[in-house]
Amino acid sequence: MDVQVNDHILTKKPHPCGGSDFLVLRVGMDFKIRCVRCGREVMVARNKIEKNIKKIVRESTPL
Repeated sequence: MDVQVNDHILTKKPHPCGGSDFLVLRVGMDFKIRCVRCGREVMVARNKIEKNIKKIVRESTPL
């Protein structure tokens, strides 16, 4: 799965605050993601988050 830093991901299971939109801060064996709704940062194992991703929203960068 091609997930990059600064991508927004929509997850199947929402965060306890009710938001399911997360910003990707770090990619590797673990993902560091930030909930857009409450701002909480979470480290999640790569295999666990890849199963939970519903959609990837890429930020278009101007050239």
